[in-house]
Amino acid sequence: MRKPKLYLETSVWNFCFADDALDRKLATLQFFEQVKQGSYDIFVSDMVFQEVARASGERGERLSHLFEECRPKELEINQAVLLLTHQYLVQGALPMSAEADATHAAVATVYELDALISWNLKQLANFNKMAKINAVNLTQGYTNKLELITPLEVLNHE
Repeated sequence: MRKPKLYLETSVWNFCFADDALDRKLATLQFFEQVKQGSYDIFVSDMVFQEVARASGERGERLSHLFEECRPKELEINQAVLLLTHQYLVQGALPMSAEADATHAAVATVYELDALISWNLKQLANFNKMAKINAVNLTQGYTNKLELITPLEVLNHE
């Protein structure tokens, strides 16, 4: 069986430090343990690196170490990604204020990944947004359904 190909947007990395949301933090840490064991192929874009680079001090160091341990593959934000991002916004799949989230979804779609993993329940890991994003994908010729889910939904509980 092939490993799931997962795009991890920035909130997943940041929830390793979410002391105010302990359940999500623990699920995220468990998820990353499975990543380190090789259960998933993980991907990010340069946008994730840029967003995470804003972390400073101990948090920045710990995030840097986590990236080194997990070694996500970096995907380029190319013209196809930019065009699809624009379509999500103009067709109302995501609000104009959510350009970064639209870019994350576009990267995962263009590179035909299995799922976008996020703790952003308002814009990404949300059934209604997933339906809207996949509807835009179909109008743009992307036929693979993109799952937008949280780390909890992908954990291997065997």
